[in-house]
Amino acid sequence: MTLLMGAVAYDPKVVTIWGGFRSWLNDNGLPFDFVLYSQYERQAEDLAEGRIDAAWNSPLAWIRSRRLAEARGRTLTPLVMRDTDRDLTSLIVVRADSPFKDVADLKGETVAVGAVDSPQATLLPLSYLASRDVPVNVRRFDVGVGLHGDHIGGERDAARALIAGSVAAACMIDSNHLLFGREGTLPAGSTRVIGQTAPFDHCNMTVGETVSDRTRADFAELLLSMSYTDPKVRPLFDLEGLTRWEPGRTSGYPALEKAVDETGFYDAAGAVTAADYRP
Repeated sequence: MTLLMGAVAYDPKVVTIWGGFRSWLNDNGLPFDFVLYSQYERQAEDLAEGRIDAAWNSPLAWIRSRRLAEARGRTLTPLVMRDTDRDLTSLIVVRADSPFKDVADLKGETVAVGAVDSPQATLLPLSYLASRDVPVNVRRFDVGVGLHGDHIGGERDAARALIAGSVAAACMIDSNHLLFGREGTLPAGSTRVIGQTAPFDHCNMTVGETVSDRTRADFAELLLSMSYTDPKVRPLFDLEGLTRWEPGRTSGYPALEKAVDETGFYDAAGAVTAADYRP
């Protein structure tokens, strides 16, 4: 039996990455293939229904596919994740010359966020502000809706709005704050961080019940054995942004579960209930 995995084509490099992983896995004894999706919602539905065996899931897609599967009496497993998927944070960033010293100072101000379905640039930082009792006006940059924040254009546009002075603050994941500094979107010394979420986890390889325990174990073992020193693996790891696979876990998702429930993004059974979300 061939293990069929779904992945979202948020960038042309996805074909190179998973084409390379497919060759490596097949060469190492695991029949493996993949299908590409244009957005995460259909991938989550297909995984929950058993039409695919596994999915390379965003954190939001993990939550939805798990809820959909559990509503159908099925169980999904977060098999592995990248070393770079663990313990990330999102930031509330202001201009260095702004008068805002703490997130409490943002009450009533306009804050720029990413796309409506971005965990790191919208859902999590807005939940953080709500937990601090800081009501704000939200200016959203809906770039790549349906990609769950994999397309960072919305975050970049939020950063640009901050530098332009049209918003009081902008929300972004810590790694993109660094990236925007390196590329010049945020000039050196132009911003200050005044808020930071608790650590959370990002993507995971989610596996369903359509594969045997033996196949699931073999898949995990092979992924965990992949080495950055392997010349066939290293360029794929560089493209996918990891140096090693780690065992999957669920401990990094409660904050996003809370944000999903606060906003009514999905209901308890995984149905899309966000009124202004059209992937």
